[in-house]
Amino acid sequence: MTGEARLTQGSIARHLFAQTAPMVVGIAALMSVGLADAYFLGQLGSAELAAISFVFPVTTALASLGVGVIAGVSSVVSRALGKGDEAKAHGLANLGVLLGFALGLLIAALLYVLRGPLFALLQADAALLPLIDAYMQPYALGFPLLLAMMGMNGVLRGQGAAARSTLILLAYAAANWALDPLLILGGLGIPPQGIAGAGYAAVGGWAAALAVAFALMQTSAIPFSPRALAHTAIRPGLAALARVAGPAAFSSAINPAGLAVLTALLAAEGQAAVAGFGAGGRLQTFAVVPLLGLSSAIGAIAGQNWGAGEYGRARRAMVQSGLFCLVYGLAAAGVLYMGRNWFAAQFGDDAAVAAATARYLAIAVWGYAGYGVLIVATGAFNAVDRAGTALVLTVGRVLLVMVPVALVLRGQLGADAVYGADLAANIAGGLAAAGVALLVFRRGAGRERL
Repeated sequence: MTGEARLTQGSIARHLFAQTAPMVVGIAALMSVGLADAYFLGQLGSAELAAISFVFPVTTALASLGVGVIAGVSSVVSRALGKGDEAKAHGLANLGVLLGFALGLLIAALLYVLRGPLFALLQADAALLPLIDAYMQPYALGFPLLLAMMGMNGVLRGQGAAARSTLILLAYAAANWALDPLLILGGLGIPPQGIAGAGYAAVGGWAAALAVAFALMQTSAIPFSPRALAHTAIRPGLAALARVAGPAAFSSAINPAGLAVLTALLAAEGQAAVAGFGAGGRLQTFAVVPLLGLSSAIGAIAGQNWGAGEYGRARRAMVQSGLFCLVYGLAAAGVLYMGRNWFAAQFGDDAAVAAATARYLAIAVWGYAGYGVLIVATGAFNAVDRAGTALVLTVGRVLLVMVPVALVLRGQLGADAVYGADLAANIAGGLAAAGVALLVFRRGAGRERL
């Protein structure tokens, strides 16, 4: 190990806190962007809120590609640093950033061409399609900025630079918050753009975050320098990145894909049910920010210790993280359940939407603890080059539990079947992830392939 692999020494609990705390702040800021969009678009009417509810699962799934880039870059960088090979860490980091940007260009082109058929396939009402398209046009064109920024973020996370990674997320959120009201509602001489303004605000936020990410990476131990590729084995490097990034991206995308299916099923229950589901989902996402922060932080800790052969430390990090997920998940569920009517009332004056949101919060929140265990375990699996294991768990959660439960019970329970499917998937996923994590981290070394 080297001085850069600082997470291989010292208190595990202290490292978990030091890495998670700034990530909680950054992810809270990131998730607040979705709430801002919902709030300002809610001022325009229920149609715009329903449109963004259709958009949300798709954009989350697309952003999961960025999550895959982060996971892949962070994994190879952290394990290389744990092994003491800083030159390899430098080369793989730069390769990952360039790969992210190239992937962004490809996805942007596909999304721009296919955006119309995609939402028609998701059963979006014909009246909503023009609103959805107005948002997706700028979103698609700006998408390469997002993946490039995610690649740089992964480099910082692999080094354990959680505070720097958080600054990137804060830059994005601050820019988006500033642009949202100006572009959606108009102001300072800018005419109102409606839902298209939310799309342009997202692109502006990505541009700001990319500028900050570049500046922070240049002042880190692993700066952006394409010359590092001259001493890097490109093909093995791409294989190492893809082995984690591909499954991690799919793992992250499968949940919003499942939510998109649930949204399509809810369309039969009416526009209010769809809008309420989207509003409740945004509240849920914000409530589990500490769990998301922990899932982001565990990668550097597990990866550096795994690369250094400190398997017992990696195992202790997992146990302590799982206990936190249980305690926090149940506490957050209790708060949202008790205040569900108040929270629901914050998304406009439509009584039907508020009722649907409150009902969702009454049922789905009790799966938070299981969801936390699942995402923390998958974050650790990605870091130790077990992304395939994470993929099996996340796909099974959606395809074997979430979608079947909703389909089987929808005829009897209506919208409640969808909310119950979310709950069942989180509980089952958490239990399965806990069991598999015990096996993986008990066995320790064996198949390190970086």
